[in-house]
Amino acid sequence: MHLPDQLRTPVPLIGAPMAGPGGGRLAHAVSAAGGLGMIGVAATRDGGWIREQAAIAGADGTPYGVGLMAWALPDAPDQLEAVLELRPALVSVSFGAYAGPLGRLREAGILTATQVGSLDDLEAALDAGADVLVVRGAEAGGHGRNAMATLPLLQLVLDRTNLPVYAAGGILNHRGLAAVVAAGAAGAWVGTAFLGCVETDTSPRARQALFAATETGYGRVFDVAQQAAWPREFGGRAVANAYFDAWVGHEDHLDEAARERHRKAVQAEDFSTAHLYAGEGVVALEHELTAADVVAEFARALPSA
Repeated sequence: MHLPDQLRTPVPLIGAPMAGPGGGRLAHAVSAAGGLGMIGVAATRDGGWIREQAAIAGADGTPYGVGLMAWALPDAPDQLEAVLELRPALVSVSFGAYAGPLGRLREAGILTATQVGSLDDLEAALDAGADVLVVRGAEAGGHGRNAMATLPLLQLVLDRTNLPVYAAGGILNHRGLAAVVAAGAAGAWVGTAFLGCVETDTSPRARQALFAATETGYGRVFDVAQQAAWPREFGGRAVANAYFDAWVGHEDHLDEAARERHRKAVQAEDFSTAHLYAGEGVVALEHELTAADVVAEFARALPSA
């Protein structure tokens, strides 16, 4: 496995591009602490927003990455144009028809990644020419497949490619990082462990709800509630609440009154109804930390630590 120079960080850790919580401040803080921070771009963001966040993430020449959602790009082409202009250290494009955007990025000499949640996804990623693979298990927060757990999928993928592979899903601390590196991964792709950080764009009230969370659920409830155009095969893992429990498995019957209730709850930050995307490891979050604190914990996996 050849690891590109952009990924030779002091700690083999990439901060997942979390649309919403993961803006320029978090990306900068993760990179400054020894990992590689990523900006997560929501479907509703434009190229101007990406440039603004990149200026924060890349302050003082700090490297950073950007994560795009393939399904959103046809309606937001300026997202890709902004990234091509900015030339981040790494660009991930996942969830939808990503081969075209990935090709344009690679032609421009930009290092690319995509997430895989199954062996079929792996074949598609290899056919598209991705430079880096992110094995995303069902434990992971946010959107993706619910097909396989991280560890079995990681082993299967590592047996089938020599590309750099990062493991995502259920990696909470230095123990998880040590485990996936020992298995052969280049490092870990981590989101949930950073959700309690003061550098996120998540509100203090939302962070307190994350600290109180005891379980997560997987489904399309919150996508349907928001009328988000996520492909059906990519549900989301979020903190389980009363709204999720009431509608999971019945998403196609979710009506306008229920959608309005969710909209009002989001505005009011009522997390008995509003969504908070997080992985199964959310139960490990207890109080606010800095991104440097989190990276330092993962760095304990290093032989010299």
